Amino acid sequence: MKEEIIIAGFGGQGVLSMGKILAYSAIMQDMEVTWMPSYGPEMRGGTANVCVILSDKKIGSPILTKYDTAIILNQQSMDKFESAVKPGGLLLYDPSGITRHPERTDITVAQIPAIEVAAKVGNSKVYNMAVLGGFLKLKPVVEMENVEKGLGKCIPARYNDLIALNKAAISEGMNSVLEITGK
Repeated sequence: MKEEIIIAGFGGQGVLSMGKILAYSAIMQDMEVTWMPSYGPEMRGGTANVCVILSDKKIGSPILTKYDTAIILNQQSMDKFESAVKPGGLLLYDPSGITRHPERTDITVAQIPAIEVAAKVGNSKVYNMAVLGGFLKLKPVVEMENVEKGLGKCIPARYNDLIALNKAAISEGMNSVLEITGK
């Protein structure tokens, strides 16, 4: 099994954290992992993306130009990465802030209303975990018990009380993802 993922959006949306939690979750599952972030100098509002590769075999290079999955959280990222999804791959996106929806027919396209999910859970800071839940529903590349361990590794000890909220957002995201087109 090998899954090559790009997660892209604005800084402040939890793009890098989502990739890090996914990477740690895979490590807890004894998988090979790369996590390669890319972001501008802005703390919030600049573009950010992270490439995560999960594999049961050695990973040759962390640098990719085509992806099995693209998780897209803003229009700029849609414009940049829609064409980089491999045929038969998955494009998961949050429709808020998207003005041009995906047009490809050779991939699976799915939406996750992450802002609504975070509001339902009661905290906007779990937006990224709603997205992660949607992804894991469509592609269960790591087991939930390892995601919980990944959360424990990535969330600072002083915020451990938020782990339950993050788990709730993941669960609600799993229940809220909507496949638009499938291949």
